[in-house]
Amino acid sequence: MGLQAWLTLAALVFAIGLFGVLTRRNAVGILLGIELMLNAVNINLVAFARFNGDLAGMVFTLFTIAITVAEVAVGLAIVIVIFRVRRTVEADRLDLLRG
Repeated sequence: MGLQAWLTLAALVFAIGLFGVLTRRNAVGILLGIELMLNAVNINLVAFARFNGDLAGMVFTLFTIAITVAEVAVGLAIVIVIFRVRRTVEADRLDLLRG
């Protein structure tokens, strides 16, 4: 597969993630959409690193994956706490920080 195919795949995955973020009302669905968008960025980094013959993009992708795992863990913990307090995870009903 050439670089164009990988970039097209990444654009498709990013578009699916963006669609999920914009259309979902569930907080878990929004987090999954963000995860897809970050994975599309990782596909781009690896594709360009492979195309240029450079390992820096792949190393940066490993760091990005580690940060993404931490982000998902913190995000799900926040969603669980909000569910325990509000008994819902719908983004439209989350006004926890309003005064």
